[in-house]
Formats: sequence, structure tokens, C-alpha cells
Amino acid sequence: MKFALFLGCNIPARLTQYESSARAVLKKVDVDLVDIKEFNCCGYPVRNLDHKAFVLASARNLALAAKKNLNVISLCKCCYGSLKKADHLMKEDASLRAEINKILNKEGLQYDGDVEVKHFLSVLFHEVGIETIKEKIEKTFTDLNIATHYGCHVLRPSKIVQFDDPVAPSIFDKLVQVTGAKSIDWSMKLDCCGAPLWGVNDDLSMSLTGKKLENGKKAGADYLCTACPYCQIQFDTVQNKILSVRGTNHQLPSLVYPQLLGLSMGIEKDLLGLKMNDLSVQGIEDFFTEEKAIKA
Repeated sequence: MKFALFLGCNIPARLTQYESSARAVLKKVDVDLVDIKEFNCCGYPVRNLDHKAFVLASARNLALAAKKNLNVISLCKCCYGSLKKADHLMKEDASLRAEINKILNKEGLQYDGDVEVKHFLSVLFHEVGIETIKEKIEKTFTDLNIATHYGCHVLRPSKIVQFDDPVAPSIFDKLVQVTGAKSIDWSMKLDCCGAPLWGVNDDLSMSLTGKKLENGKKAGADYLCTACPYCQIQFDTVQNKILSVRGTNHQLPSLVYPQLLGLSMGIEKDLLGLKMNDLSVQGIEDFFTEEKAIKA
């Protein structure tokens, strides 16, 4: 199993622990990754400013992967949604495809819709499979309650992203349960994290985030779990800011999924980057019992 790894912009700049933990987990389940240095931004930041520029940016990435006969795996849900959208548009709109390919041809590139874009969670669930992941588990959690945050861009528009049931998704929950943790039900599970408003209206952004954190805490979560850099930064870095400026008592530390799974797989802590999270998640190891700290 081999994929071109699409990191996007945020992960290398602001959340390197997501990359290192994801690489470690994928290596553990025998997924090979190819780094394409020529990859550029997915185009998401200009999607509502210059539609063709957005499509061109995404299509160029897809063309680079196609040139190497590789499908794409994305760790970022915004990047995933952008690449899936561009792929859809290039397949459905012949005029747009011709216009974009005319520009790509200047670099010797072309995209005709022959690349599959998958999210990290999708690859683990569908390509690797739950049973294979279970074989790699070395330690299981006990009495650990996790609030999964799906994020917006893998669920909508559902006909394009085709990640999971947009109303009642379950993939993330099942992947959490592989570790022995319980994925709890919480009413604001599918609400926006507030990240799109950060830098535009910080007060509103923090309010949306704060409400989700309070809701997750009241539902009994010990930790929140994400699989997107934007969402993780919102629930970690921005939550840290909320705690300092608003003095709320709804602290709910967040970690990215490969950190959670990596702990259960017995992967070295340095590779998982737990210390790089703004809010400490070190206490999560207390949910490993001595009895369970053996091959599951």
C-alpha cells in the first residue's frame, strides 16, 4: 500500500507532532508514504476569492500525484475537502478541465481525474482495516472517555467528499474504540470547531470552541480527539488562550488521533510528540492499567 502524502501548509508550520505521529502509525501498519516536494497549497485559502486559482492549485497537486501513479493521503480535512472538490470539478466540467490543463501543460502536467484522494482516517479504516490495526495494539486503555470531533470538510458536501454518513458518521468512533477507549455520545459532536473565524472574529471563534468544550466535558469526556490540524489547533492552542483570557473551567485537552493510537501501539513518545501539545495530555497514560499493559 503506497500513497503520496499531502501535508498542506499548517502541519509542517504549526503541528509537526501530527505528521510525526501519523508517519509512525502508518509505518506500523505497512503503509508506504511518498513525499512529493513539488506539492503546493491545496488552494483552500483562496477558494472564495478566486475560484480558478483554487482549482488550479489543487489540480496541480493531483497532477503531480498522477504523474507518479499514486493516490493521495491527506492528514488535513480542509486539504482533503479541497482536493476532493477540485477532483470533482475537473471530472464534471470539461471546459474548466481544458482551461486548467492548458496551464498545467506548461509544466508538463495534466490531470484527467485519475487520482483517488483519501483522508488518513479513511485509509486506516477501509484500506488497513480494524482487524489489522488490532494486531498492532500492545496496550489498551481502560475507562477512558474520548469525544471525537469529525470536522466539517470530510462530511460536507457529502456527495463529493464521500467520507462517511454526514448525519451519523461512525468511522472515527470505531477507530477510537480499537484502542480500548470509549467514544462517547455528545450533542455538539458535529458542530464547527470555530477555526474558520479565528483571525476574523476571535471572540465568536472562542465562543464556538468554548461551547463545544463545555458540552464535551459535561458529556463525560476525558479528552477530545481530532484528525485535522485546524481543529486540533483550535482545541489546543486556542483553548489555551480561552483558559487564560476567559478563565473558564471547561478544560478538555485535545490530541490528534495518531497520538492516541500510537500510544496504544507502543510507539515511542518522542515520535508521537505529546509534549508539543499546548495543553498537557501526559495524564492519558494513567488510563493504561498494569493488567492491560500487555499485548492486547
